[in-house]
Amino acid sequence: MKRVGLLLLGLLYLMSNASVGQNNGFLLFIGTYTNKTSEGIYVYQFNSTTGDLTPVAIGKGVKNPSFLAFSPDRKFVYSVAEMSGGAVSAFAFNKQSNSLTLLNTESAGGAGPCHITVDKTGKWVIVGNYGGGSLSVLPIQADGSVGKPIQTIQHEGKSVNAERQEKPHVHSINIAPNNRDVFVPDLGTDKIMTYQLDAKTGQLTAGNPPYTRTTPGAGPRHFTFHPNGKFAYVIQELDATITGFNYTPGKLEAFQTVSTLPADYKGRKWCADIHISPDGKFLYGSNRSHESLVIFSIDQKTGQLTYVGHQDVPGKTPRNFMIDPTGKWLLVANQDTDNVVVFSRDIKTGKLTPTGKEIKVSMPVCLKAMQ
Repeated sequence: MKRVGLLLLGLLYLMSNASVGQNNGFLLFIGTYTNKTSEGIYVYQFNSTTGDLTPVAIGKGVKNPSFLAFSPDRKFVYSVAEMSGGAVSAFAFNKQSNSLTLLNTESAGGAGPCHITVDKTGKWVIVGNYGGGSLSVLPIQADGSVGKPIQTIQHEGKSVNAERQEKPHVHSINIAPNNRDVFVPDLGTDKIMTYQLDAKTGQLTAGNPPYTRTTPGAGPRHFTFHPNGKFAYVIQELDATITGFNYTPGKLEAFQTVSTLPADYKGRKWCADIHISPDGKFLYGSNRSHESLVIFSIDQKTGQLTYVGHQDVPGKTPRNFMIDPTGKWLLVANQDTDNVVVFSRDIKTGKLTPTGKEIKVSMPVCLKAMQ
């Protein structure tokens, strides 16, 4: 009996250690603008128990590596180089040494690339060019580097805001869970363009329908799918709204549009990012200028959003944010105060509490978690 008891204790010890290892945290990758003092892509270890951040590595050699994406096996990191002669860069990431090594840089096929994603096969990078109003597909080579664009699709048109919608402005690339439907919000044309990806060839073809219209002057920007695969949401930069859609393969049908700002707010409308909690129960959106995150609960059957509250961010211009995989923390990148701040998150209510923990990073733009 004593031996059995010891074996049980040993088994419990191993299970406990495994649990701690699984929940100990993740690596936080931070894309930045290098216009001031940033050296490139910053990597930190995030402790999911304490909320502390510890510096790990810096990926150098690229100008304005603002938005990032990972290969499915997490061995490679891809970034845009957000500038007039836009580019895409590939880095190898060594998990043993926690080092980022620049592999190569290729043209993005258009000016001002602002968003990037990798398909689920790990064969294709798709980049959205805000300045050029286009999107490009680049092949991923066997060594993880990127090849030259095999396809560039130029958007056409404009919308009602003469200052911001004078031409197309592709703002994000979003591949559906089926790895076939690709939804591309275009801030300049007030359309969410729809494409079909052939994962064997990397070719994109127009969807049916080819686009979903948004409200004139809305300026669709970032986009996210609900974990249940039935709903999708877009945050709209120019009129500070979020629209919910029923998603079926190749098609979006809008069911609700809500404001991200208080009714009495009179300042600039300038939304940025949108994310859903891992359990699918809450949605968050960032308001630059108002310097806040808006919080909504999500009806699991209908997708309808219900307002929960606003949370001020200790900083300016919350460009991007992320919810950690445990759902217990939310991190915000404040571009114009050069800081990344940590909130604890109530899983039951969705509300946020400032922890006072932060790191200083010059002009943070994108936050990505690697487990």
